[in-house]
Amino acid sequence: MKAAKTSEKSDIEMNDQQAKRSVDRAQANRDELTLAIAQAIPNDGTIEPLTGLHLNRSSSPSESCHGVSVPAFCVIAQGSKEVLLGNDRYQYDPMHYLLATVELPIVSQILEASKEQPYLSLRLDLDPILVGSVMVEAGYPSPQSRNNVKAIDVSPLDAPLLDAIVRLVRLISAPAEARVLMPLITREIIYRLLMGEQGSRLRHIAVLSGYTHYIARAVERLRKDFNQPIKIESIARELGMSVSGFHHHFKSVTALSPLQFQKQLRLQEARRLMLGENLDAASAGYRVGYDDASHFNREYKRLFGVPPMRDVERLREAARETASSI
Repeated sequence: MKAAKTSEKSDIEMNDQQAKRSVDRAQANRDELTLAIAQAIPNDGTIEPLTGLHLNRSSSPSESCHGVSVPAFCVIAQGSKEVLLGNDRYQYDPMHYLLATVELPIVSQILEASKEQPYLSLRLDLDPILVGSVMVEAGYPSPQSRNNVKAIDVSPLDAPLLDAIVRLVRLISAPAEARVLMPLITREIIYRLLMGEQGSRLRHIAVLSGYTHYIARAVERLRKDFNQPIKIESIARELGMSVSGFHHHFKSVTALSPLQFQKQLRLQEARRLMLGENLDAASAGYRVGYDDASHFNREYKRLFGVPPMRDVERLREAARETASSI
């Protein structure tokens, strides 16, 4: 009996030691990732040191930033960020990752950042064809369910996935090795994502199964013709769906109605035109499909919080302050 208790105690101690080593290794990986990104991008901004791998640094929290998501795997080494998709809110940090699988209008905001501890993150773009290739190689069957799959979600970042990310970032300082090893490590990351809790959603996108595929086609159509009057009946008919069914499945995947989706695309493009091409509000509104300037102004203020030209001036002032501080 005494020997059995001694053996049980030894097993517990061994498990505790293994758990401690695992925690220590994960922390070492997080520290290495933070240092590697900080060295690769010493100033605030975004760079792409390897094709499809984007690094971002910010020395201060940001205001809400409107943009369009891309199919990508996103990890934060230091700081935290929040992403809004419709009414859904996703917050992540160094202990979690974000996975996006469809191009959608989103609002993002860096929550934690300072000069002493800047926000540091990476984004790895995901090719649906590559995801499908890894899935086939791993022997995964096509999903049989036709359930809708959310386009964005956040999950805990486990140790094996973190380890693969660190090995990928190491390749920034070894471009000769990157040509050979980056495709291998990228496939490993995709494989581990497929194995993780978001694997089902990633598999749906990769094999174009379920209604998610049809909604992805609708998203592409709306993005292409965002400045044209929206014809829900026509799109639904092309997809072989009823109007009510199309509305339901579109919102299940994107968290937005088709009309809300188009509206956000229009207003974001108008913002870009005013900033990048110095158009006035009326001209920008007309270019993106608004015939009524006052209607454009109201919807712009509802989305961005201030009237168009005041918003543009605010953004330009923030850009000047950032440039002068570098």
